[in-house]
Amino acid sequence: MSLKELVYKNRSYRRFYQEHEINSTQLVDLVDLARMTPSPKNLQALKFMIFNEREINAKIFDTLAWAGYLKEWKGPDEGERPSAYIFILADKKISPDIAKDYLYTASGYVAQSILLGAVDMGLGGCTIAAFKRQELNKAVSLPKDFEIMLVLALGKPRENIIIEDVEQNGDIKYYRDEKGNHYVPKRKLDDLII
Repeated sequence: MSLKELVYKNRSYRRFYQEHEINSTQLVDLVDLARMTPSPKNLQALKFMIFNEREINAKIFDTLAWAGYLKEWKGPDEGERPSAYIFILADKKISPDIAKDYLYTASGYVAQSILLGAVDMGLGGCTIAAFKRQELNKAVSLPKDFEIMLVLALGKPRENIIIEDVEQNGDIKYYRDEKGNHYVPKRKLDDLII
């Protein structure tokens, strides 16, 4: 796939074929893409935790918030949940006074690299920044010198995502139809270039 095809295919997938396994080698390969991603000031202050076992995945899942615009939806049903997770962590030992905006910027860079790599593997994912922090820290026995910045949920996509133009009213909220198709309004290219 070309870079353009990867980017266009990289959506926020929230439903997966849960039985499709993602092995540790695949997850390590995705972290390697993150390792080679540019880092502001070359601090490389991010570390990663990988998970692909059902028992721990279930504990992680219970701490996550899914799809803020779909208020009635509590997340994917059993059988549609992620097969794996990658946590992007701030390593407080590298620079204890590092600014949060630096960490979120760096986290965004590596998240995009990982998700594009997942698409290249025939997978998909969703970046999650809303979670019950203390419960999640406990569920994965997070070492004290680390802070979870983002959670990447990964799996083989099980949903149909349709991109459409933002309407005249400017509403950018994604939604689902009665068949479960997921619609994502995007601003037109001409509306972005000043």
